[in-house]
Amino acid sequence: MFKPNYSFEKRQKELAKQKKKEEKQKRKLEKKNDSGGQAVPEQVKTEDGS
Repeated sequence: MFKPNYSFEKRQKELAKQKKKEEKQKRKLEKKNDSGGQAVPEQVKTEDGS
């Protein structure tokens, strides 16, 4: 019987959450830019460097 690897599951959940947050921020910036603003999107730094 294998022991569940909760740390792996937690990491995957955190990565999915972070990706969703970045996509939401990107959509917000695109919406803001489409409305006539000249905002420059900020680079989002990630833990893994990509």
